Parts: sequence; structure tokens; C-alpha cells
Amino acid sequence: MGQKVHPKGLRLGIIYNWNSRWFFSNKKLYRESLISDVMIRDLLMKKLAYASVTQIDIERAINKITLIIYSVKPGMIIGRGGKGLEEIKKYISPYLKKNDKNKELKVDIKIEQVKKPYLNAYYVAQSIAEKLVRNFPHRSVVHNAMDKVMEAGAKGVKVQLGGRIAGAEISRREKYFQGTIPTSTIREDIDFASFPALTKSGYVGVKVWICR
Repeated sequence: MGQKVHPKGLRLGIIYNWNSRWFFSNKKLYRESLISDVMIRDLLMKKLAYASVTQIDIERAINKITLIIYSVKPGMIIGRGGKGLEEIKKYISPYLKKNDKNKELKVDIKIEQVKKPYLNAYYVAQSIAEKLVRNFPHRSVVHNAMDKVMEAGAKGVKVQLGGRIAGAEISRREKYFQGTIPTSTIREDIDFASFPALTKSGYVGVKVWICR
């Protein structure tokens, strides 16, 4: 079961909430808002990668859109006197879909700090991928990351690498475990993320499961 089901999708509405929270009965507006959310999330994840952003939640009301950005280094996003927040508003304004009456949406941005970054699967996957790109030995990178996750108080962690690991001729998959990862127990808080690492010999996919 752990092979086939997305750990977060399985627990949506039970443990986890949706990353986009809004409802429109107008089908056209629903479609446009969904596409807009995907584009905004992708753009901001790339633009704010330096601040280790792990998640972006989007809430929409009739005339307002709220972005909740979870970051390991929130100060780097906010900037001096909130200058960074104004830049983000300008950056995403072309991608915001107008409401029913074709009025501009008011943008509200909230920054939340990720207090324990090593209990966040996206942050761990990103940090492993960055080291693989810089040609660090993959086994020591993965074991160091798993040790830090367990020290942060996790019940278990699983890491999977897939691709031409360490520049091998043939691609393969390697799995590493520590502790317990019950993939099909719905009440367990399992955080999951995948992140691509573009190495000299091609992409290596990094997947991380953390049982919190």
C-alpha cells in the first residue's frame, strides 16, 4: 500500500487540511482559480527557495486572497520594513484571476516560521538534493539527514533515491530506513515530499517520508 498511495492524499481531511481553501460554484471561475493557484505556488516556491519555503497555503474569499507561506527563514522573505512582502505582491499580481464582478483581488500575505525544519519532509528532501547536486557522497548525506530527523523527535524516517546515483551507468533505486514508518495507518502523522536533484549525469529523485 505504501508503494501506491500518496501519504498526504490518503490522510486529507483526516489529519491534513487542503493547501488551497476556497469554494466557487461558478465552474469557469473554479477552473481559473485552480490554475492560478498552481502557477502562484510554483513561482513562489522557485523565487523564495533561498528562504527554505516548505509550503504555501492559499485561501480565497470573494474579494480577497490570502497566502500563508511557511518558511525556515521568515526574516529573509519579509525584508526591512516589510519591503519583501510588497515585492511578492507585485510579482504575483499578473497571475491573479479577478473575481465574479471583474474586480481586483486584495492580497494578504502571512509568513509562518517552520520551528522544527528537520521534521518537515520537504526541507529534508531539498537539503539532500542540494548536497547531491554538489557531488557529496550520497550515503553519508542520507544518513546524516536521517540522524538529524531522528534527533528532532521523529518516530521514523524513510529516504528513497532513484536515478543514476553517483553517476552510475544504469539507474537504480536505493531505500534507507530508520525507526518506523507505518504507511497505511491513517491516524499516523506521516509527512511526505519529493524533490528532484539535477546532477551532472541526470536527475536523481529524492523522496522522504517522516513519521512525526
